[in-house]
Amino acid sequence: MSSALIIIDMQNDFCCVGALAVKDGEKIIEPINGAQEEFDTIILTQDWHPKEHSSFASNNSAEVYSNIEMDYGPQILWPDHCIKGSVGANFHKNLNTNNSDLILRKGCNPKIDSYSAFFENDKNTTTGLEGYLVKKEIKRLYLCGLAFDYCVFYSALNGVNLGFDMFVFQDLTKAIDLNKSEEIAKKRMIEKGINLFNFI
Repeated sequence: MSSALIIIDMQNDFCCVGALAVKDGEKIIEPINGAQEEFDTIILTQDWHPKEHSSFASNNSAEVYSNIEMDYGPQILWPDHCIKGSVGANFHKNLNTNNSDLILRKGCNPKIDSYSAFFENDKNTTTGLEGYLVKKEIKRLYLCGLAFDYCVFYSALNGVNLGFDMFVFQDLTKAIDLNKSEEIAKKRMIEKGINLFNFI
């Protein structure tokens, strides 16, 4: 059975002193590079937001991490991050990107946020990833990257709902952990039959 490694959002703004830094996010880069050696197909996702993105608190005159209601449901408001073409949106310099078969950019629509590698947050607009994987006859997916409780979580959830066998390398991801989001994400993934285990 063919498999692929999907590396989620290993970008400057999610690492170290980035605009939306995930604690210790940069510490998983080296082991992620090592994991790439085990896979023939490697996919990178990249947050790629326009400056006017509706999920930015600054564009809503609201507090960072507050919630608002969008046409597609509740939305957390984030600090401005991963603005397309910016240094913050670039992949971290230590991430090996030479082996990637596909770079999938998400969050490009200013009106809809996009956590998942498969769907935007309206749960309807697709990214094209499913079709790519089906064409390559890839059934088993291994996820790593940032952040465990948002983009990794929603990618895993959508993947298993689409019929893929989903695995998450717990030691190759880090969480933002807003309001116990890490605990909630872990519980839901286990309930959905998503396999959580360590690469190392």
